[in-house]
Amino acid sequence: MIELHGLSKIYCNGLQALAPTDLTFNAKEFCVLLGSSGAGKSTLLRSLNLLNTSSHGYIKVSGLGILDNKSKLSAHRRRTGFIFQQHQLIEHRTALQNVLLGRLCHHSFWRGLYPLPKRDLHIALSCLERVGILDKALSKVSQLSGGQQQRVGIARALAQEPAILLADEPVASLDPASSHSVLSLLHDICREKNLCLVVSLHQMELAVTFADRIIGLAAGQVVFDGSPQQLNASQVQTIYGNTTGRLIEQTTQAPTHMAA
Repeated sequence: MIELHGLSKIYCNGLQALAPTDLTFNAKEFCVLLGSSGAGKSTLLRSLNLLNTSSHGYIKVSGLGILDNKSKLSAHRRRTGFIFQQHQLIEHRTALQNVLLGRLCHHSFWRGLYPLPKRDLHIALSCLERVGILDKALSKVSQLSGGQQQRVGIARALAQEPAILLADEPVASLDPASSHSVLSLLHDICREKNLCLVVSLHQMELAVTFADRIIGLAAGQVVFDGSPQQLNASQVQTIYGNTTGRLIEQTTQAPTHMAA
């Protein structure tokens, strides 16, 4: 569990990207951050592991307490996997080599310069199998499709054996079929491993389909926090401003993942 207490972010140019925010994120919960560009989704997401340092407030994490020193922050980051929009993979390396990078946080810098133990290899292969691309383990990342590359990114995050998984627009560069497949995979992994999963998305219909909880942001403030079933047209307008009828229709009519 992650608790945010009065957390805010003001950039050096004076822009308040995140107003003082109180939120709690729980295990076994697929939470989607929803909002237009510049609403504060990425700022909030990256604040959860302090990739963005907060201006005010603090974060409290189960088993660690308040993240008020480097030791606690390092421990928190070891148990927090991050999935990036642009994959952030080393393209001339194999899928397996990329996934093994997820194990480095469990070793000292000097130990990481040598071949990792067999246990790490087994974990990495198991993660590739879990995301459905074990047969691509020895393929260079540059030879893989966008959807396959994102699965490598997910496997790398899983190799950390995280309690918390963060994903910043993980399907923004994927086609609709691949997007659905990747989010379905993340949904299932969240359930299997009791993870706290927080994902930022632009696609309303995907949020409604897969999320257990949606947090809507506008101008750096939380303007909605509830289940997909609680999200109505008026609230969509609050999140997105001048919302199109098609977007509202998608929100109110899209089936949920659990009902599919």
